[in-house]
Amino acid sequence: MPVISNLKARQILDSRGTPTVEAECVLDDPSSGSGQAFGRAAVPSGASTGSHEALELRDGDKKKYMGKSVEKAVNNVNTVLAGSLVGKSASDQRTIDQLMIDLDGTENKSNLGSNAILAVSMAVCRARAASEKQSLWKSLADQFEVNMEKEVRLPVPLMNVLNGGAHADSGLSFQEFMIVPAGLRTFSEALRAGAEVFYALKDMLKKFQYVTAVGDEGGFAPHVADADHAFSILTHAIEAAGYSGKVKLAIDCAASEFYKNGKYTADSKSFTSAQLVDYYAHLAEKYPIVSIEDSHAEDDWGGFALMQKQMGKTMQLVGDDLLVTNTKRIQTAVSRKAVNAVLIKLNQIGTVSETVDAILLTQKMKWNAIISHRSGETEDTFISHLAVGLQTGQIKTGSLSRTDRICKYNELLRIEEELGDHATFVSPFK
Repeated sequence: MPVISNLKARQILDSRGTPTVEAECVLDDPSSGSGQAFGRAAVPSGASTGSHEALELRDGDKKKYMGKSVEKAVNNVNTVLAGSLVGKSASDQRTIDQLMIDLDGTENKSNLGSNAILAVSMAVCRARAASEKQSLWKSLADQFEVNMEKEVRLPVPLMNVLNGGAHADSGLSFQEFMIVPAGLRTFSEALRAGAEVFYALKDMLKKFQYVTAVGDEGGFAPHVADADHAFSILTHAIEAAGYSGKVKLAIDCAASEFYKNGKYTADSKSFTSAQLVDYYAHLAEKYPIVSIEDSHAEDDWGGFALMQKQMGKTMQLVGDDLLVTNTKRIQTAVSRKAVNAVLIKLNQIGTVSETVDAILLTQKMKWNAIISHRSGETEDTFISHLAVGLQTGQIKTGSLSRTDRICKYNELLRIEEELGDHATFVSPFK
């Protein structure tokens, strides 16, 4: 039985140079003779965060990192969490996570901080996998009783190649314009297709004298007029790379960012909830869009329900800020028929177990679950393993530049190689 023998945390920097929490866990397993096992994990951070997310604890001291240091959260790991978890069995993730939730005692983890709790939760998972002498994805599948049958599904990547909204100063209202290499035979072929479209896109932007600097998630941030123009550029890049019909399009609108006083202001136009649905329908008729995320503001349930009613049979409609990886809000979405897919982010809810519960509920409803990064990322590849271990079939982890994004894709390549003939790649999009 593996027992937690040491637990500690430190402050490190994420991809935006902002402090975040990294935790390390050491397990002792004297009964098996395996000695010690080690796990390390780092927590990401979002730029456009939903108001219903678990609380990321920051110090607020303007003299340190402009108030964004996380020394309080680190201290909570090193004192409160370590004091309670050292000596406990790490064999059951739910038990560990529930102990931390109880120690915090708040609905949104505002006492100890979701960043402190999640760092420990992930680190324990990694240490357990090391103790079991197996890959993290397999350990997660075993821990949460996921039936892999004979084949293991690699996720279709949603690649954010044009950045807007809160992720860049491009002027685009919508936050992410993604390419979806869904029509390929394997994950490695899909990754190659995405990279080659990215190269073609860069050449095209240079040709027309657009800036090719990248935003937070590694996508280009050119100053283009509107969504129509952005999709036109992407369509031509896909064609130039030779992947017409095999690479589709997706958007994360992050509509909460352009909603105010009951109106949506996007692409220099003003919309009601219903008019915004019509605008999305117009774009979907013109371009091969297969997925639309956060079409409306995080509490505009009526807008989401109208979107689902009019477009849900032909389009993946994703809730992110609306649902924040929270089973209670997912249940509300079910009753209101608001979406047909859920974006899954570990740090929105704050423990691995609660994240898995959100995935399992989503899958029970026959909805799609998409594992996602955050705009402030680290070199941690936990989400690559989570996508495979929980068999979600989709992952969203940024563009084809910046190591904080590429490391997730590279880890999936390693998992694909490990699986060999047991790896499958199945598109959720017809």
